[in-house]
Amino acid sequence: MVVNKEILFGSDYFQGFEMPKDVDYEGRILQNYIYMERPIAEENENYKQPIGYAIIFNPQTKKVFAYQRSKKDENYSEKRLQGKWSWGVGGHIEMLDHEDGQNPIVESMKREMAEEIDFVAGDSILLGYINDDSDAVGRVHFGMLYLIETSSEEVKSSDPEIADSKMLTIEELETMCNDNEITVENWSKIALEALKSYMSKL
Repeated sequence: MVVNKEILFGSDYFQGFEMPKDVDYEGRILQNYIYMERPIAEENENYKQPIGYAIIFNPQTKKVFAYQRSKKDENYSEKRLQGKWSWGVGGHIEMLDHEDGQNPIVESMKREMAEEIDFVAGDSILLGYINDDSDAVGRVHFGMLYLIETSSEEVKSSDPEIADSKMLTIEELETMCNDNEITVENWSKIALEALKSYMSKL
């Protein structure tokens, strides 16, 4: 799934994180998307590939599921993200994610979580949108940031794309972001600030 960047943003371009209160970017996507072969989409900066990007959060323990992407070529083919830490689960939206009357962005996110993560999913909320044009990956992707609550104290994955995973506090995630020995993907850094803002209002 892709959407023309001019249609997506219009006069509402932003960099970083945007709350959903002012502009319904998700609605614009659902009304204007088309499909494109992924290798072409990855090189075409006139389009954005929407990604449902979910943070799995336990409200009792106040911990977030974090994971490290595999460094091995045979396990993780997207070299631009290999080895990086993340706390966003999601992926590209495909034609198979369309169900009658369902939101394909949400369905894609559910599919990705079912394929990769073992946990009990609870309520979900759209925190907002992520746009990061500071690198090659971000320039062709656009994130819908969701918070997925879980009652699971342990969240695990047997997916070979995930090398390591753990449940961490907000403070521990901040420490990772500030550690020069650890590489955290840009979207997760942006999502952490959005999560902190959301939690401050609880």
